[in-house]
Amino acid sequence: MNRFVLAGTGSGVGKTTFTIGIMRALMKRGLTVQGFKCGPDYIDPAYHTAVTTRASRNIDSFMMSHETVKAIVARASRDTDVSVIEGVMGFYDGKSPLSNEGSAAHISGITKSPVILIVNAASMARSAAAIVKGFQMLDDSSHIVGVLANQLGSKSHFDIVKSAIEQECGIPVIGYLPKGAVASMPSRHLGLVPAIERGDLDSYFESLAEAIEKTVDIDQLLELTKAQVLEVTSSIFDEQPERQEVHIAVARDAAFNFYYEENLELLRAHGAILHFFSPLQNEEVPEKAQGLYIGGGFPEEFAEALAKNEAAKLSITAALERGLPTLAECGGFMYLTEEIVDRKGQAFPMIGVIPGRVRMQDKLAALGYREITGVPGNFLMNEGELAKGHEFHYSAYEGGHPSPAYFSKGRFRSQKEGYLTDNLVAGYTHFHFASNPQLVKNWLAACLEAEHELFPVINES
Repeated sequence: MNRFVLAGTGSGVGKTTFTIGIMRALMKRGLTVQGFKCGPDYIDPAYHTAVTTRASRNIDSFMMSHETVKAIVARASRDTDVSVIEGVMGFYDGKSPLSNEGSAAHISGITKSPVILIVNAASMARSAAAIVKGFQMLDDSSHIVGVLANQLGSKSHFDIVKSAIEQECGIPVIGYLPKGAVASMPSRHLGLVPAIERGDLDSYFESLAEAIEKTVDIDQLLELTKAQVLEVTSSIFDEQPERQEVHIAVARDAAFNFYYEENLELLRAHGAILHFFSPLQNEEVPEKAQGLYIGGGFPEEFAEALAKNEAAKLSITAALERGLPTLAECGGFMYLTEEIVDRKGQAFPMIGVIPGRVRMQDKLAALGYREITGVPGNFLMNEGELAKGHEFHYSAYEGGHPSPAYFSKGRFRSQKEGYLTDNLVAGYTHFHFASNPQLVKNWLAACLEAEHELFPVINES
């Protein structure tokens, strides 16, 4: 089989453009393609999934163990021909500037995947070779087998860059994209999901494939990126023998769509039956639900519709009042506050079970990995229990309450965050259950306990 990492010298060099174009070009050859994304990003996997029609997977060597990374890749790649792993930031960029942890370089080593390095070679000739050489030399274990050049002025420019890199670095330059070869990437956030669902981006994906086919040697790419099958005998995703059936309602639509696929798989492995519903379509929490999951997304972009959807709001409020153990992450947390205030200052009433409001702002409010510690009364994480996750949002919470949900530690700050009640854990952090599958066990056990309290079994003997 083929498996490779498409890595960049930095952010903005064209990783997603090349990834999508190559995926579609491979599919046009009749190959089955599986996408992966290094790091915690939700947007790029949405593109991968739309192109390949297979759920793209996040793999992250900070949030999960090496064995779990391998298990995710092995499981998702079983019935495919090519696995394409899109890198994150620059090839060596991850959790720390002093190590490869969390980087695409780390992932390539863990998964034994060859690397194709993407270089923005605009206005360069021999200097492009110096860049590639530096990436080769920083880490002797880097398995860079080929180069793609972006933003070139002409075919002759490519020939110059290609000859310099191949002479100095000893690896082939397998293709390029000229300046203006493809249109700018459509919005990477606002309206992305509904646009994908409508098929609005299909023609864009096709244009990327056509551009790639003109100037990238796909045959050479496949020859360079043959990889051994990853053998995994067992993993945390195997069905658990002690599992009990638990029904979990999951809010999933254009407003709430940021879920790690492995979070859902871990829930299923431990007995959860997932029931998806759409607050944006004014759907109510399914009657069978014993627990509730409201993930992240872009509720602010649909705030007016969400504010008007009273049936959905009342249903979620009733579910919380009944005691359903509920996890609300980022967008879900925002939805549960009293109101969302958009960038124009207009306020839209939300569910209101969390005191305070969230206000959108132009400046990024938080970005980065989080190490999370439980606090007393948290059904998801016992006091002192650890998990890992990620935070990314442009809104700020305005309000006060005496019940934070967990202790969150990032690179630059550590503090109590979120909102906690007996049956609600809410906050900006996106948890990755693979960092500690005990969270899944805790949650499902809480659901069964709450169900027993609501409908106790009376022993008549």
